[in-house]
Amino acid sequence: MDLKLRAPDSDQHSILLPGQVSDLSSRYTGTLSSGKGREYKIEGNIADLMSNGHDYSIANWSNHLSVTAAVYEDVWRNRSLDILTGESFPIEKEKELLVDWLEPIKDKLYLDVGCSTALYARTVKQAEKKSVAVAIDISEAMLKEARKKASNEDCDLFLIRADARTMPFYAGMFDGLMMGGTLNELTDELKALYECRRVIKKGGTFFMMHLLKADSIAGKLLQGPAGWGGVKFWTLKQSNELFERAGFKVADQFNVGIVCFSKLIAV
Repeated sequence: MDLKLRAPDSDQHSILLPGQVSDLSSRYTGTLSSGKGREYKIEGNIADLMSNGHDYSIANWSNHLSVTAAVYEDVWRNRSLDILTGESFPIEKEKELLVDWLEPIKDKLYLDVGCSTALYARTVKQAEKKSVAVAIDISEAMLKEARKKASNEDCDLFLIRADARTMPFYAGMFDGLMMGGTLNELTDELKALYECRRVIKKGGTFFMMHLLKADSIAGKLLQGPAGWGGVKFWTLKQSNELFERAGFKVADQFNVGIVCFSKLIAV
């Protein structure tokens, strides 16, 4: 399946991303061209469709480091929920919740926004092999690690370097979305949520994992330094107000400590 994308340099032009790019068992390198003549590279199955002019937090920029990408999932992500919730919360439980709420279906199109190593996109493909999964991130290092992991797991994914605030997709393109922890790191979270609402179909499900503002003194002390790096935290009420303002309703919610999972429906 080829993907028809919106050209980053022109809303009036399209880019066709060949289906072969998603076959990660075979290395694909080439170029894409928009109607305006600008070319975008595909290197090792990763299509670079980044637009210019955005600012990023320190937390965002740290994700560009190869060493960060290499240890992100196997070291940090596998233990992060245990650390953040203060209890045993295996990553398999998170993946089960994702599949249960998103309910991936054959031939439907799903987008992992700010994917890091594409844990969510890979989980969707493992649950429904015949679904189509797209994963975007600003970090080339993270996308390279995502490619490696997906290839080892025999998961076909479209990997695209793109910004969540200006996504190269048409309105209502996706049947479902997912985002894991990225919202807290964005410098313009509402703009990203508006973009998410634009590219998802009405009635589509958006699986969101986000971190809440700590209530305890110890928690506030820990979140303080994170705030210096550009990481933001909101109360549950503030988070839900953000979602509703962007055009989503909260259909279900589950939180343990400061970790919150939200099932959002596009209205």
